[in-house]
Amino acid sequence: MAPIDSDDNRTAGEGEEQRAGRRKAARYVVPVAVVGVAAATIGLVPALADSGDPDLPKVTAEQLIEKIAQSDVQQLSGTVRINTDLGLPDLGGLESGLMSGMSGGPGSGGDGEGSAADPSAKLTALVSGSHTLRVAADGPDRQKLSLMENAAEYSLIHNGKDVWGYDSQSNEVYHSTAPDGAERPEKDVPATPKDFADEALKSVDDTTSVTVGGTAQVAGRDAYRLVVEPKQDGSTVGAITVAVDAETGTPLKFTLTPASGGAAVVDVGFTKVSFAKPDASTFDFTPPAGAKVTEADEAGAAVKAPEQGRKAEGDLAKEMDGLKVIGEGWNSIATFDTGARGGLPTGAEGGDLGDLGGLGGFLGSFGDQVKGDFGSGTVFKTRLVNALITDDGKVYAGAVTKDALVKAADAAK
Repeated sequence: MAPIDSDDNRTAGEGEEQRAGRRKAARYVVPVAVVGVAAATIGLVPALADSGDPDLPKVTAEQLIEKIAQSDVQQLSGTVRINTDLGLPDLGGLESGLMSGMSGGPGSGGDGEGSAADPSAKLTALVSGSHTLRVAADGPDRQKLSLMENAAEYSLIHNGKDVWGYDSQSNEVYHSTAPDGAERPEKDVPATPKDFADEALKSVDDTTSVTVGGTAQVAGRDAYRLVVEPKQDGSTVGAITVAVDAETGTPLKFTLTPASGGAAVVDVGFTKVSFAKPDASTFDFTPPAGAKVTEADEAGAAVKAPEQGRKAEGDLAKEMDGLKVIGEGWNSIATFDTGARGGLPTGAEGGDLGDLGGLGGFLGSFGDQVKGDFGSGTVFKTRLVNALITDDGKVYAGAVTKDALVKAADAAK
């Protein structure tokens, strides 16, 4: 990472690696999945609830970012609380079903056999609502993440070559193997403050203000507050605040507040944390008696059956190959052409994207109709990511305002 101007500590250095990281984040933006998938994109933030302002040595923003980068905590355990509020309407659980179905993973509700313990579908629950996680790590070969929900528990355990997923509610087990030294499985699903902070810091460049915003105490630990803010107008991101452990450099809390104000869009933080070595038994797992065990190879074969929902997903994946990013910094907009003329597919005639069961018409009821030099279309809004789907099948999406999307579509005409 290029150095930050140490005179005012406000401008992060630019570099191709950070730009590439920001563009990589755009892969999460899928046209009909605006209702939730966007929570995993460019940095997420709510205000830190301090229990005190410890007196710590002064550091610059550059020094604090370097402290995060050099942090090499191999052993920890604790409890993490995740709160996500994109301001979406109550869809009665539809958003979870849609996202797990689009994941293509077993247990996604299709006709193919699968496992309710498959992490590719199970961990998508983290993109909305409030969740409590227990986490533990002992080096690169042993990690455990447990999602506590409604008196049930879902655990993902990585111990050497074995990766186990266990859903206590269904008493199902999912098993796969990982190469030696593999990191925590399903890392594309952010679950800890460090996961979110790593993604956010990839977006730091000369369009970004980075400052040290004082100190805080999180989970009983003294911490510095790193504040990341867009310099550009038009972004929906207000500020990102990362509480950085003063001793280890580990991110303890991550908050993203929207430019529109109000409650945080995402608030992820430890409520308890220890950097002591977890007991080895933490990572032991044996399938309970009577549990249904699904091997990853078997699950993969089950979802290869040609079904309509998978066809639609495959068509979307092909369209994503043509994704482009226009603009720069926090005003970057991902755009591609779905090839679906006439706006959102309704599923009534099958459509260019396959039978989506009327999903297009349903989503259309939550959008705003807009017009411009590009023609007309529908804008879907959340408190963070917005997307414009034009009537000629083009998609523009990003952490930018509705006006910025319309302007981008007009410029591309």
